[in-house]
Amino acid sequence: MGEYKTIAAPAEATMKERHSTFRAFAYPVKTETEAKVHLKALRARFPDASHVCYAFRLGPRGDSWAASDNGEPGGSAGRPIYGRLLSAGVSDCMVAVVRWFGGKKLGVPGLIAAYKASAEEVLAAAAIVEVGK
Repeated sequence: MGEYKTIAAPAEATMKERHSTFRAFAYPVKTETEAKVHLKALRARFPDASHVCYAFRLGPRGDSWAASDNGEPGGSAGRPIYGRLLSAGVSDCMVAVVRWFGGKKLGVPGLIAAYKASAEEVLAAAAIVEVGK
């Protein structure tokens, strides 16, 4: 199986960027179905959100993964979140970022920076553990 890193428990972080609010959630997940359950719960919990973007990595080597921009410009949300999962070296983990539009457009570079920072913040707040020893 091999050793790899994941998060021990769910975590949350919130940031604001030019009046938009970004609330990030990290969850330990073992399957795509588990990830979808968390996404469905977030969408039900925050029906007023503009977007719920996410990425997840599964398995000891992170071979199975997915990312979604959920209506944001292509590559501006899901990929930056996925990049933070890679940088942290975690798998069996999903990060979802819920965004409420604040009235000022951020542009694609601004969105990339905001989603990347949100994912980084929530992973920094999470307890990262090694499994498979």
